Amino acid sequence: MSCSLGRVWWIRVVAASVVLGGLPFAGSSACAQGVTVEQVLTYRPSQRDIEIDDPAKEEYGKCELKVDQEGKGSAWVVYGPEGSVIRRFVDSDANKVVDQFRYFLHGLEVYRDVDRDENRKIDESFWFNTAGTRWGVDSDEDGHIDVWKRISAEEASREAVNAMAAGDDKALAAVLINAEDIRSLGISEDIGKQFLAAVKDPAAQIRKITAKSKVLTSGTKWVRFDTSMLMPNLIPSESGKATQDLDVYQNVMAIVQNGDDTGFVQVGEMVRVGDVWKLTGIPRPLEGDSMQVTAGGLLMQPSFGSAGDSAAPTGLSDEVRELLEQMQKLDKDAPEAGASLKAMERYNVARAGILGKLATAAATPQEQDQWLRQQVDGIAAATQANAYPNGLVELQALEKAILQKSKDSALAPYVTFRRVLAEYNARLQKAGAKDQEELQKWWIQQLEGFARAYPKAEDTPDALLQLAINRELHGQLKEARTWYQQLATNYRTTPSAKRAVGALRRLGLVGKPLAIAGDALGGGTLDTQQYRGKVLLVIFWATWCQPCTEDLPQITAMYKQHRRNGFEVVGINIDSPGAPIKQYIDQYKISWPHIHEDGGLESRPAVEYGVISVPTMILAGRDGNVVSVSASVDELKKELPNLLKKQ
Repeated sequence: MSCSLGRVWWIRVVAASVVLGGLPFAGSSACAQGVTVEQVLTYRPSQRDIEIDDPAKEEYGKCELKVDQEGKGSAWVVYGPEGSVIRRFVDSDANKVVDQFRYFLHGLEVYRDVDRDENRKIDESFWFNTAGTRWGVDSDEDGHIDVWKRISAEEASREAVNAMAAGDDKALAAVLINAEDIRSLGISEDIGKQFLAAVKDPAAQIRKITAKSKVLTSGTKWVRFDTSMLMPNLIPSESGKATQDLDVYQNVMAIVQNGDDTGFVQVGEMVRVGDVWKLTGIPRPLEGDSMQVTAGGLLMQPSFGSAGDSAAPTGLSDEVRELLEQMQKLDKDAPEAGASLKAMERYNVARAGILGKLATAAATPQEQDQWLRQQVDGIAAATQANAYPNGLVELQALEKAILQKSKDSALAPYVTFRRVLAEYNARLQKAGAKDQEELQKWWIQQLEGFARAYPKAEDTPDALLQLAINRELHGQLKEARTWYQQLATNYRTTPSAKRAVGALRRLGLVGKPLAIAGDALGGGTLDTQQYRGKVLLVIFWATWCQPCTEDLPQITAMYKQHRRNGFEVVGINIDSPGAPIKQYIDQYKISWPHIHEDGGLESRPAVEYGVISVPTMILAGRDGNVVSVSASVDELKKELPNLLKKQ
C-alpha cells in the first residue's frame, strides 16, 4: 500500500543563517557529499505561513535525493514518498553555491527563496501557483519583506490584516501607499497629503485600533477578500486626480476569523501601483452590531473642473468648498472601532446631511447626481446596519422628491431599489416565524413591480436574479426558470445574466450527462466524466459554509461505506484566495478530490452552473446521467443503495 506525503505543516519564519546553513553542492552524487534527505528537509522558507509538503520523519526513508541538471547549473531534488518533487535547491550559475530554494505542494512549486548576492542570506521571495502571485524583496536580509514588487489586491488585504494581528508595523507599511507611490502615479497634491496623513505612524495606529478590538486580535486569521464592486474601476487621468490612469478598488472588506467567530475588517480603498496593490488607509475592524459606514474613498469622489469637461465649473464655489472641508473634518474625526451606537448614528446622519447640501449646491446635474447617489448609498447602508435613526423614512422622502422631479431620471430607480432593500431588511429583522410567508410575498411584489417599472435600470438584472433565486430556494422551479430565462435573454451582457444561464444549465441537468471539469486542488485537472461507471456526488462547498460542515460526518460515513461498491465524491470549492482550504480538508479528514478555481462565488464553475447557495449537491448514476440537482443527505441515504445496484 502506498503511503501519503505525511503531515503538511504551517512553516514559520526561521533565521536566515539557519535557512542557508552551508549545504554543500556537487554536480554528480548526493552520497559523495554526505548530504541526506533529512539535511535538505531541515531547510525552511524565510517567510511565515508557507504551506508545503513536509513528510513526517518516519517517512524520510521513503524519500529520494537526487542531483539534477538545471540550465548551466545543478540542483538537489528531493522526491517524496509518492514520487512527486517536494524540494528543488538550485545552484543556478554553476559556482557550487545554492542560490534558489524551491518548495513544493502536491507536485507544484508554491514558494521560492532567492539569494541574489550569494551571501547565504535571502534577498527575494516568490509565491507561485496555489500559493498566490507575490514577489517580495527583503532589502536588509532580516527575514521581513521590505518592498513588494508584485502583489494582488487580495493578497495585499491579507498582508495588511495579518500584519495588524501580529502588531507588525513594518509589514503593514509595505502594503500602504507612500510618498514615492504618490509621485509615481502623479496623484494630486491635495489627495496625496490626505493619503499620507491617513497612513502616518502605522505602529501607533495599530496599537490604538487593536487595543480594545475583539475582531482584530493576535489570533485573527484572514479568510477572504470581499468588495461591493464586481471588478476594479479605472479612473482616467482626465479626472484631474492623477497624471496617470488609476486602477482602484473601493470599499474593500476582509472577512476574518477568531476561533469559531467570523468578523469584518474594513480595508477601504486600494490603488494599483505598477504590479503592486496598495492600501490608502489603515484597516479598521467593524465591532459588534454597531458597524460604522465610512466614505467610499478619496479617489472615487466626484471630480470638479476636470480637463475636457465643458459642463464642469472652473472652480469650486465658496459654499461647496466649505461643505467639502466640513466633510473632511467629519471623516477625520470619525468614530473609532468600538464607539457607541449613538456616536455611529451621529456620524452617519451628519455625513448624509453634508452630502445632501452638496447636492443642492452642485453646479451641474451630473455633480448633483453623484452627490445624491453617495447620500442614498450612505443612508441605505447605515440603515441596514441599524446605525441610522429613521433612515427608511429619509430614503422614502428622497425617493418621493426625486420621483416628483422626474420619473425618467436614472436616479429614480437607483433610490427606489435601495429603499426596497433597506425596507426588506428592516421588516425581516422584526418579522416573527408566522410573518415570514407574508414578508416573502411582499418582497416578491416589490421586486416584480420594480422590474416592470424600470426595465432598463442598472439594478433591474439584480432584481430579476433575486426573484429567480427566491423562487428556486422556495422550491418553485417553474417560476425560477421563468425569471432566469428573462434575465438571460434580455440582459445578456450583465454578470447576473451569466449566472442565470448557469442556473438554467444546472436546473436542466436531470437525465443529461454530468460534465464538469476544472483545476484540481493541489495541481492538475479533474473531470467528472472520468467517473463514468460510478455513482458520483458533486458537492459545491466552502470553508465558511456551516451547513457544509454539518453534513460532512454523514457524507463521509456514506463514502466509506459505499466506495468499494462504486460510490465516488468530487468537491468543488468556491472559497476566495487565501481561505484555509487545505487546513479545513485536513481537519475534517476529507479524502475525496476537489476542483478549485479562483473567484469564490464568481469562479468559473460556480457561474457556469449558476450556484446560488452552498452546499449544492448534484447526484449522477453509473451511466453518467444526473439523477438530482439538489440532493440532500436524506435523499442520498435513500437513493444510493438503489443506484449502486444498477450496472
